[in-house]
Amino acid sequence: MTRPVISITTDFGTGDYDAGVLTGVILSIAPEARISILTHDVTPFNILEGAVILSRCTPYFPENSVHVAVVDPGVGTQRRGLAARLGRQTFVGPDNGLCTLMVEAAHAADLPVEFYALEDPQYWLSNVTHIFHGRDIFAPVAAHIAAGVPLRAFGQPVVDPILLQLPVPSRTTNGWRGTIIHVDHFGNLTSNLTAGQLEGRSNFAIQILGSTIPNLTHTYGAAQSGSLICLLDDSDCLEIAVSQGNAEKRLKAGVGTEFDLVFQE
Repeated sequence: MTRPVISITTDFGTGDYDAGVLTGVILSIAPEARISILTHDVTPFNILEGAVILSRCTPYFPENSVHVAVVDPGVGTQRRGLAARLGRQTFVGPDNGLCTLMVEAAHAADLPVEFYALEDPQYWLSNVTHIFHGRDIFAPVAAHIAAGVPLRAFGQPVVDPILLQLPVPSRTTNGWRGTIIHVDHFGNLTSNLTAGQLEGRSNFAIQILGSTIPNLTHTYGAAQSGSLICLLDDSDCLEIAVSQGNAEKRLKAGVGTEFDLVFQE
């Protein structure tokens, strides 16, 4: 029998007890589960960052894995909890847009998408608090799903989940206007432009915050240390980086920073 896989993504950090509690709750309900920690270091309250991390990691998990994600600035309010079947994976977490990119990926692959509200308290811990739904609701629900409870058992179908309004690249006269959507541990700046927008061309310039970056570099090591470069990352997104440096600090850029890609004739 294949043991179920449950991944955990939070903004709890690793210096306190909160992160470990989720693992304990899951194993108390589904002791056969294999738990994978994607990260507990999402920037606090940064839903978009959590969504990007989920979208980068979940495609590599076995079919029918359960992904519990808790980046939840609205905890204790009227926001819903969700269990969702997104293609070949399952998401459990708050209804605040965390699963947006997983939804987009499922739609792009023409795979089924179903959402259910977390309404039935028999699948929660007793004495649910208003400030720790990760422990009291999301972790137990994820464990019950891994143990075989169908999503429809948790509550009514949801037809209007909250999805993030992500910035969309816009065509300009001679190129594209893009936006930074993620900053990683090294200070690399991931944008919403992909290889598709490059149209197979490598002769262009990036103009960002007063700096110009010519052409495309194929890998970090091909550039001189300290050079400001752009390249396609492991998901084919255009990334702005500094070879052996930190582009976030160098440019004073961040999520939401816009830039122009200008094709050179």
